[in-house]
Amino acid sequence: MTVSRWAAGTAALVLACFDLVTTAAPAFAATLPTGARSLESVNYPGRYVRHAAALGRIDPVPSSAATQTKLDATFTIVNGLAAPSCYSFQTKDGRFLRHRDWRLRVDANTGDATFGADATFCAVDGSVAGSTSLTSYNYPNRRIRHRDFELWLDPYQDTATFRGDSSFRIAVPWAPKTNRNPVIPGLFADPHITVINGRYYLYPTTDGYANWRGTYYKAFSSADLVTWTDHGVVLDHGPDVSWADDSAWAPAVAAANGRYYLYFSGGAATGNTAKQLGVAVSDSPTGPFRDALGRPLIAAGQYSGQAIDPMVFTDDDGRSYLYWGQGAARVVPLNGDMTSFNPAQVRTITPSGYNEAPFVFKRGGIYYFMWSENDTRSEDYRVAYATGSSPLGPWTKRGVVLQKWLEAGIKGTGHHSVVRMPGTDTWYIAYHRFAVPAGNGTNREVAVDRMEFAADGTIRPIVPTL
Repeated sequence: MTVSRWAAGTAALVLACFDLVTTAAPAFAATLPTGARSLESVNYPGRYVRHAAALGRIDPVPSSAATQTKLDATFTIVNGLAAPSCYSFQTKDGRFLRHRDWRLRVDANTGDATFGADATFCAVDGSVAGSTSLTSYNYPNRRIRHRDFELWLDPYQDTATFRGDSSFRIAVPWAPKTNRNPVIPGLFADPHITVINGRYYLYPTTDGYANWRGTYYKAFSSADLVTWTDHGVVLDHGPDVSWADDSAWAPAVAAANGRYYLYFSGGAATGNTAKQLGVAVSDSPTGPFRDALGRPLIAAGQYSGQAIDPMVFTDDDGRSYLYWGQGAARVVPLNGDMTSFNPAQVRTITPSGYNEAPFVFKRGGIYYFMWSENDTRSEDYRVAYATGSSPLGPWTKRGVVLQKWLEAGIKGTGHHSVVRMPGTDTWYIAYHRFAVPAGNGTNREVAVDRMEFAADGTIRPIVPTL
């Protein structure tokens, strides 16, 4: 085994996700790289964590190993399903490493709190430099370790044998990522993409929860739409929003007044669960954002349809417009403070086929109004659009431009946003789809593809790519 397969960047130390109950346990946690990786046993070099018949174990994986063995020994390290400060490990076929009756196995994500906790692990320093041990999120005194080459979740023991059995090197993946999409690892949806100071920023819904019960938003940025930096949590409904504690959906960010405004949907876990729209503000595009009003910008029931999916378009004259709504699409000019509007100016602009996710941009003097049709749980979730002569319409429907491609296993393509490469007429569309290959309407991932125009300004059909 050469050093080149060790994780050269198993990163610097940060405060522990959890204190282990055993006093001899390390007090600091390791930061893991996200993306495709393999995990090599410290005390059995050449053996890697893999799943076989769904059960976790460590097995030899030489360069001559079968392709399937290499796939089974490759995991995508992603945002922790139960906590963003920890990690989950997704297999190439879309399942997650989790413990059940203390045995490690891989299962499909059910989206409930129990599964999320069982499939989340926090990283602490391993027994040798550059290695990592993985503590259970919901049983922090237990670690993943191998016994007779099988993976178990066992109570921490202050012995050299246990420390070795529970330590792994984060290595180069045996089956490296070859596809362009998804552009960020893990389960995310409803991506809002924008350019700020020449850099791309992406703000998605954190996905993977039954009934879409996520509570926080993260920000990602990139110079090239390929390599993305995770800037962590920028707004958390729990501590940061007094009127909402779950259903953190579909954020959108706009820049004005030298500040950044994050528009978001939120609901309560109990009591009045109807969704409402809020706005938060920050001095940085990577947050942290704070609730600007201490109350919803648009309250549940204030207008018909569901108050979700905000989007802000700023025209060439500097005037900004807020769009939102499921079931009905609405628009209103925002006041200069970006946190208020005149209710008398609210207009309904619902086109035929509209369900949710309005998005507006301008190109060559033409205004484009785009939206999602059908339900996000349907493989037929798709993007349609219309054109108009002003941000308020009137709108002429042009048809569907992005939809499923079953030959490639791509389903549920929708809830998109659009961005132009600075200084060019090159455009991209960010959207979510069912995670490939085993996703569904609550296990989704973010893709980015080219969006091209015909000579008459109409959008050419967009081909979703793997």
